[in-house]
Amino acid sequence: MTGRGRPALYCSRGCRARAYRLRRAAATEPAAAPAVSRAEARSAKRQRVAEAVWRIAAEHGLDAASMRRIADTAGMSLRMVQYQYPSKPALLVDALRRLHARNERLARRRIPSGTADPRALVTAVLHEFLPVDPERAFALRVLNAYYARSLTDPALAAVFLPGEHPLEELVASLLEAARAAGRTAPGTDPAHEADLLMAGATGLGIDVLHGRRRLAEAEAVLTYHLDRILGPAAP
Repeated sequence: MTGRGRPALYCSRGCRARAYRLRRAAATEPAAAPAVSRAEARSAKRQRVAEAVWRIAAEHGLDAASMRRIADTAGMSLRMVQYQYPSKPALLVDALRRLHARNERLARRRIPSGTADPRALVTAVLHEFLPVDPERAFALRVLNAYYARSLTDPALAAVFLPGEHPLEELVASLLEAARAAGRTAPGTDPAHEADLLMAGATGLGIDVLHGRRRLAEAEAVLTYHLDRILGPAAP
């Protein structure tokens, strides 16, 4: 008998067995993975495409990055890549934007925390343009491939060489703080020195990539200029 609104008082052996199996399955079944939104799934696929572009650019140059080769390197079908991007220029621009975002994340982790020393911070910024480790060497190779392409591609140039100069401005602000504290050579112009340091670090990094200089030589050049501006580093 079943009372209104109450569960049945009797359950057969088969009923109990089914209930036991259901409880046991619920206890042993792994928790379902959190659902991935359509936007997250699309971004993940685009990231795979971007990483494929980076690998091709670093090893063979950006001109070698055909849509078919990008798809093969990403382990995706050509149709899937074309579905993600309306055109190859849009794909290359998005891959460049993602590279900038990646480099910024990694640079933030490498900048020394807990210090306000201008020299240490300027040195950290400049080292982002030297191939001091495989990670930065890879990024610099990709960026140089993009730079060569940006000379004849206005859409890429707009992303690769924006009108503002945030890194030069950052280095200039650090040198200005050092000057305000009386720690720079007389007559130091922070903005001009920042431009020279950034241009020098960029050129030296390319020389190291090409094997024209050793990394230690490039670092010695930057140390020389920092000594000239800020005085010798503290022992």
